[in-house]
Amino acid sequence: MSRRNRQSSSLSVSALARPKFVASTTLEEPLEWNATLIKGDVADEVSQLKQQPGQDIVMYGSAELMHTRMQHDLIDEYRIWVHPLVLGSGKRLFREGIDSTSLSLVSARPLSSGIVILTYQPATQ
Repeated sequence: MSRRNRQSSSLSVSALARPKFVASTTLEEPLEWNATLIKGDVADEVSQLKQQPGQDIVMYGSAELMHTRMQHDLIDEYRIWVHPLVLGSGKRLFREGIDSTSLSLVSARPLSSGIVILTYQPATQ
């Protein structure tokens, strides 16, 4: 096995071992892959998760969940991946009706692929 495949395999095992919480209106328990379904008030559940010791909460691929977390001040850091591709259509990252929030740039990391990973935190007031 190549070094790259060993690293990829190690990351996959690590990701599978971590607990996952899934906010869904269509899935039902039991879930596979070490996952727990968030039931009821998502903002309340995420707030309770944030109070528990452990690693950061990482969220992927849900604009609706992001908006809910934004409305309840439940996001400590934004990691935005900018891809060198213009689609010409699609969903907005930040929808209308969300309160304005000032962000401070923490880091900007360009990748060899042209992707830039921008890390922001809400600005302190």
